[in-house]
Order: sequence, then C-alpha cells, then structure tokens
Amino acid sequence: MIRPNTYITGDLCLSSDLGGSVTARRIELLEAIDNQGSISAAAKQLKISYRSAWDALDEMNNLWDTPLVAKQPGGSHGGGTRLTNEGRQLISGFKVLLTEYNHFTEGLNRNLDDFEKLQQNIRKLTMRTSARNQFQGIVEEISAGPINSEVTLMINGKERLIAIVTSESVGQLGLSLGSEAYALIKASFIILVPADQRFASSARNRLCGTIRELRHGPVNSEALIALNGDKTLTAIITEESAKAMHLEQGRPICALIKASHVILGVH
Repeated sequence: MIRPNTYITGDLCLSSDLGGSVTARRIELLEAIDNQGSISAAAKQLKISYRSAWDALDEMNNLWDTPLVAKQPGGSHGGGTRLTNEGRQLISGFKVLLTEYNHFTEGLNRNLDDFEKLQQNIRKLTMRTSARNQFQGIVEEISAGPINSEVTLMINGKERLIAIVTSESVGQLGLSLGSEAYALIKASFIILVPADQRFASSARNRLCGTIRELRHGPVNSEALIALNGDKTLTAIITEESAKAMHLEQGRPICALIKASHVILGVH
C-alpha cells in the first residue's frame, strides 16, 4: 500500500525503444547553441564538456530526418553553429509536450491506487538496445525469399543500408515499401578500410566519411565517423589495427557492414 505522502515526480524524456532521447537538458543545449552561435560556447554555458555536447547532438541527429544544427561558413569573425528550422520546431514542440506532461503527472498524483499497472507501463517505456549505431530510414525495396528477405533502407536521402532478415520478421514488423524503420548496427560488427582502397568484399554495405574522433585504448580503439547528412557511425577496432592503418582525425574512411549484421526495428 502506498503511503499518503508518496507522490510522483520526474522529467520529460522523449525516447525511442531503439535508443536515443530528447530531454529538457538537451533542449537547453539547443537553446544555448541558438543563443551563443557555437557548440563550444553553449557547452561552457551549461557547464558540460564539448564532447558531451557533441554526443547529445549526434544521438538526436541520428533519429531525425534532417539535422537539428548546421555549421555556418567562416568569415571575418570565424564560423559558428546555428539551429535549423527542425531544431527550433523541436524546442517549441517539446515545450508544448512539457506542459501536457506536467498535467499528466498531476493526474497521476491524484490516482496512485493502480500502482502495479503503472509499473508495468513504465517497464515498457524503458526498453534499450546495446547497438551503438541507430539510423532512421524508409524501406525502399524488399526482395522476398522463402526463408530470408533482403530489405533496402534509405537512411539519409542519399545512402542505403541493406539488411538480411527472415521473411517471417518482415511480416511481424509490418515492413512494406515506404514504411519507416530503424537500422541498428553494433560497433564491433563494422570493418574499416581506407576510402581510396577498392576490392571485392562480401559485405553488402559501404558507408564512407571522415574520422571525426579517434579514442585509443589498451586493447581496442573507437572511431567516430562523420557521414553525409550530419549522421555519425561508431566503429570498434583493435588498437593494433588502428596503428597499422595509421588512422587519425580527418582521414577519409569507409565502413563495411554485412547485410546480416544490420538489425531492423519499428516503433
């Protein structure tokens, strides 16, 4: 039995069951970028690291069709960063939802008797995935087979991801031409090759970009790759391979991904 002085509190968080979220803190980051004109200044204002600010932006950008922020060209005063219309719409939309959310929590505090049902609903909303890379896309083609099917997903208007899934999964997920789906790729499934190196490979997917950041470790290295459309891809490779390939920030690189290593999901 809940004690009479027990009440519900919390913060609004827009989450996908495939990962990624928008919180009030991240909305503050977008507003700070809009006011300050740069990510570094915004991070300083909010007393967070530049890296934390970029991680938050990457996660949000990967779940939106268009970028939330855009770089401004340099001039006599240098370049900067501004919000796109999509970013400003997200801020205004979140604030509308926040008002409704506050009304919702007020209602919950008036009706705490059915606590067990509330717990069940909360558990459904806290599903997570271990896949580091998540891309929203549109199903462009489905080649059905008796056991497996090949699904082509357009992820940013220019690049495609091919996934091999069971034909049963295509039906269960309700996949069809033009439907929305998410592609999940574990960082350890990605193979990196120099962008200028061409050779035959069994990997159906090849995404190219530049290394934005390289984090070294005693055994493995983590490469953050900037793709087209402000999307990013994270790959985990051995430290020995990173040194052998002479990987460094700003170097063009391509990621090879087997179609069977792409996991599809829907809302």
